[in-house]
Amino acid sequence: MPSTKRLAAGAIAAALGVTTLAACGGSDGKKASGEVGGSGSKTVTLVSHDSFNASDPVLKAFTAQTGYTVKVLKSGDAGAALNQEILTKGSPRGDVFFGVDNTLLSRALDNGIFTPYEAKGLDRVPADVQLDKDKHRVTPVDTGDICVNYDKKYFADKKLAPPQSFDDLIKPEYKDLLVTENVATSSPGLGFLLGSVATYGDTGWQDYWKKLKANGVKVVDGWEQAYNTDFSGSAGGKKAKGDRPLVVSYASSPPAEVIYADPKPTEAPTGVATGTCFRQTEFAGLLKGAKNEAGGKALLDFLISKKFQEDMPLQMFVDPVAKDAAVPPEFTKFGAKITNSATVAPDKIAKNRDQWVKTWSSLVLK
Repeated sequence: MPSTKRLAAGAIAAALGVTTLAACGGSDGKKASGEVGGSGSKTVTLVSHDSFNASDPVLKAFTAQTGYTVKVLKSGDAGAALNQEILTKGSPRGDVFFGVDNTLLSRALDNGIFTPYEAKGLDRVPADVQLDKDKHRVTPVDTGDICVNYDKKYFADKKLAPPQSFDDLIKPEYKDLLVTENVATSSPGLGFLLGSVATYGDTGWQDYWKKLKANGVKVVDGWEQAYNTDFSGSAGGKKAKGDRPLVVSYASSPPAEVIYADPKPTEAPTGVATGTCFRQTEFAGLLKGAKNEAGGKALLDFLISKKFQEDMPLQMFVDPVAKDAAVPPEFTKFGAKITNSATVAPDKIAKNRDQWVKTWSSLVLK
């Protein structure tokens, strides 16, 4: 699945492959070095989806604090990265995995790829996002909302109010306007399906998707194509002459359209249909068999530290989970505040996800 984040992170153009993010050790380095495991490594490897990003000053602060240098191994979208770790269970490619979200969490936990560790600072993280709080196999790092975004100019020109709810999307006036991602290959696509399940129930969501299909919804493989090619409201979509003014993306996508624009507009060119959102939480965990377990634990502590949490929004376009982390003003000014995001219990997702995807595929793709 494309990066669960995803998020307007596609706009960040993060590099693919292996990236080494080095920093010089500080006064605490000797202490940390003495805590390194048998390999004596001063490098800790973070395996992630392609959208992980952190600023150099923040990573240097981690090295100064612990003596460890972070190496990031980017491994495709969230689902693909997780599948690789399942296949290499017990002999992982790194020490910490970042990027499994609540839609895929059960797959990771059921396959036993993590070593339990209670990260320092969890008391600053709300209990409702600590979905494995009894066993601490994973640590919550960020949240985000998958929502339909709309092209403000299109709707202004048509003198048509943009949709605001799932119900709106099946109305005749929005026929042939929405592009979404394949549920089987995309985290945002799966999140949008789960939002419909939460809204219409175990039996009603199928009828909803029949109506959405009849109303001309377009399905593409992933977020990159949907948002940066087919969606008329994004910078990429404008260049590609996208013809769909509605897209399944994130509540944090509008700020990205402002921050990366040149010149910067006074307001975001896109908006969020706030009644179409599904809450996504991302986690990190210490990989079972990690060569640098001490470094992995230190990195998990750091991922929920105030410094990393405050750096994260403008690096990955997600919300921090730490209650003491301030949100950048660009998020508040240009983003949408979602207060009624849909959720589905993790155990229910675990029990039904595969069948929901199979049923959706037969209803929508055939």
